[in-house]
This record gives sequence, C-alpha cells and structure tokens, in this order.
Amino acid sequence: MNAAIAGAHGKIALRLTRLLAAGGDGVVGLIRNSDHAAEVGRAGAAPVVCDLEHATVEEIATAIDGCDAVVFAAGAGPGSGADRKLTMDRDGAIKLLRAAESAGARRYLMISGAGAENPPDGDEVWEIYLRAKAEADAALAASDREWTIVRPGGLTDDPGSGTVRIDADPFSGSVPRDDVATVLARLLSDSRSVRRVLYVNSGEESIEQALDAALGSSGHGEAPG
Repeated sequence: MNAAIAGAHGKIALRLTRLLAAGGDGVVGLIRNSDHAAEVGRAGAAPVVCDLEHATVEEIATAIDGCDAVVFAAGAGPGSGADRKLTMDRDGAIKLLRAAESAGARRYLMISGAGAENPPDGDEVWEIYLRAKAEADAALAASDREWTIVRPGGLTDDPGSGTVRIDADPFSGSVPRDDVATVLARLLSDSRSVRRVLYVNSGEESIEQALDAALGSSGHGEAPG
C-alpha cells in the first residue's frame, strides 16, 4: 500500500510512518514546513511540502498521486485561534477528501476526536474545534471513499501498552499516541473498518482483540452528521 499522511510531522503521524515503513508500505508525508522534511524522511516517508490551508485541491491531488490511501493527521494545533480550527481542521480535511477523489485514493482514514459526535454551540476555541472536526467527519461520511473515522480520547506521550478499548459508542478516557498509531496502522488495511466510526482509549484487550471485538460485531458506528 502507498499512503499519504497529511500533517506528517505530527506526533501520531511520525509514529504511524515508522510502523508503515517498517511493514514495507510506501509513505508520502505532506508537510507545511520544509524544515521538517529531514525528520519526516528519517521516519520513512517521502516528504512533500504541501500546505493544506493554502494549496488548491489540484495541488494536493498532485502531491498524493499514486497513493491508495490518505490519512488526515493534520491540525491547527494547540495555541491556534478559532479561525485556523476552521481553515485547517475542517477545510484542510475536506480539501484532502476532494483531492483523494480526484487522485483516485479510495481509502481515507480520519483522526478525529472524542466529543465531535455532539459538538457544543459556544464560541470558545475548543467548542469551535469540535464543530470543525464534526463538519469534516460529516463530509467524509457523505462521500464514496472507503472511510474510517477514529476518535481517540485524551492523548498522552506515555509508552504504548498495546492494550486498548475500541468501541462504536462514545466513551471517555485517555490513550498513548503509540497505541493510536498502532491502531491506525492496523485499520488502514482492515476492510472491516470501512464506513465505521471508532472510539479508542486505553483498555484491557490487545489491539488485535479489541479490533476483532469492535469490527467483528454486527453493530456499526453511526455515520456522523
């Protein structure tokens, strides 16, 4: 598989890149800042400077040409204002979707967040962020891509334990970025996860067991929006 990761210099994205590259998959790492190219390259990706906020859909499609899958791991990041939550977390994700449609990348894996299933109405930056994520998720769910939306809880830099809980229904918790990256790597090639919304936090089951429990069941995560 050839996968393009948007926001390739992010903490989850770098971890995911290492896992995919170690497994023999090709990775294109989309980055905004050329200064990050060396680190993204060391992780195993081919770095491509492509700023989702300012690039056109056509430019993004060119950057991901030849990829079977895309992963939206980008974001405005902590400390950014409400405007960038909309232009990056919402509009950037939707631009990547349109580019995937244009370039023929069938698989789209969205890193979303717990709380996007019922975003608040207020004007605080966090509330606007959740609405931006919800709108991006809804656009993806309405598309014809082979999509999966992953909503982890609070992210930590603790070493991954390899044990998680994965559920189609919202639940609270926290999870190491290591474990989120491992779940994402598994999901990319797991057809059972297509058109599913999955919540991920630390738990008692191995990642493989948790995926089997969540994806082997008859219930499906409700499409957002």
